[in-house]
Amino acid sequence: MRLGRSGGYLILLVDMPAKKSSAKQSHQRQPAERSRSKGKRQRLQVLSSKVVYKGPVFSVTSDRVQEPSGIVARRDVVHHSGSVVILAVDDTGAEPLVLLERQYRYAAQDYLWELPAGSIDPREKALTGAKRELLEETGYHAKKWKRALFFYPSPGFLNETMAVYLARELTAGEAEPEPDEVIECELTPLSRAIAMVFSGKIRDGKTIAGVLWLAESLGRGQCAKK
Repeated sequence: MRLGRSGGYLILLVDMPAKKSSAKQSHQRQPAERSRSKGKRQRLQVLSSKVVYKGPVFSVTSDRVQEPSGIVARRDVVHHSGSVVILAVDDTGAEPLVLLERQYRYAAQDYLWELPAGSIDPREKALTGAKRELLEETGYHAKKWKRALFFYPSPGFLNETMAVYLARELTAGEAEPEPDEVIECELTPLSRAIAMVFSGKIRDGKTIAGVLWLAESLGRGQCAKK
């Protein structure tokens, strides 16, 4: 603002800032710019990678990456060959029975109820691994197999995948557990298994997913006997 005189008049001069207009125009352009940037997502670039641990079951790398969003960050990743989970069901009676295991888990420092599961061996197909694990841990064979679920249990830092297989028409046999495995098996009515999930007695994620998938599938008629 400036004051000036012209003859007997007082003249008031006001300078309007040009930045407001340009700022407004810039703000109006942002959504379109963001939209264009979304359409130009980059590919993942691994800038560096270092193995910091390698064991018999998994390895750990510390990586510096540029993600598709453009963010450059350090990502520590646990690498695992993948696992299979067996949802073994005896559906010959009035209520389906789910085969559950109880074993001590050092990481949880407690006994847990779980579905049979295990790691996929190198160059082994997932279904082959599922059949092997069911036999080794429980002694059961199954005539009919169907993949039910496939998921990442903890993708924030772990690349392990889990494939859950529905196994039916069971035949009991002799288990062949690993030397460090002490496993108790129990055919559990589905209604009780569901109650164990909601009461917190079943605390294993893959088992919760499998039991609830079975309950939902039966409700929709997707597991009808064939």
